[in-house]
Amino acid sequence: MITAGGTSEKIDQVRSITNHSTGQLGKKIAETLLSHSSVTIDYVTTRLAVKPDDRENIRFHLIESTQDLMKTLKKLFTDQTYDGIIHSMAVSDFTPAFSLSEEQFIKSITQTPLTSDSLSNWLLENERNQAKTAKIASDTQHLFISLKKTPKIISYLRKWQPQAKIIGFKLLVAVPQTELLEIAKQNLQNNQLDYIFANDLTQIDGQNHHGYLIATDGTIKEAWTKREIAQLMALVMLGDSLSDQ
Repeated sequence: MITAGGTSEKIDQVRSITNHSTGQLGKKIAETLLSHSSVTIDYVTTRLAVKPDDRENIRFHLIESTQDLMKTLKKLFTDQTYDGIIHSMAVSDFTPAFSLSEEQFIKSITQTPLTSDSLSNWLLENERNQAKTAKIASDTQHLFISLKKTPKIISYLRKWQPQAKIIGFKLLVAVPQTELLEIAKQNLQNNQLDYIFANDLTQIDGQNHHGYLIATDGTIKEAWTKREIAQLMALVMLGDSLSDQ
């Protein structure tokens, strides 16, 4: 199983909040693994992400939102057992709960003045009233959007597939190497992963992609390109430990 690309969260029927993930790394990882005839991949991605070429031993599953991803993975994991999961998809941390035009916002807080005590009820009430099927009018100077937390998909993987070898990813921006590695190791432990790839957005440019693959035993291997990352992941997925590399 490989997840790749980036989720997109609907604001209304024509607008979405998304991220800049292209799916290039997931594509390279899949292509490297598929060079081995014994490998079959369920590839979960988005419509706009780049994809490996269609072939006999890869099955594509297209999703859009974090909720779509959750439903798709639950179904796939219920139907079958996986030897390995590479969760490279950039999953949105937040999704729109409701949106208000400037006029609607002023009217709402006039009717229910916002305080620390009233905020939770105000958020819930507006979310219940949101007509997500409608297009938001563009004749407002400001649009107020409330975002709510999405489920952390990575935290469910071990429960859903306890026998699988799981690789997660942690992306930060412009942080010291020590901080990047420490946060990634904590993420590795918290989500019961076998490996995690720690990378910094400032060190990704085209096929150049610097980062560190970290194993549960503390072994760390450094990679400088998407090709090197894909080769490392293929090796550990196909049986070798990181300390053997």
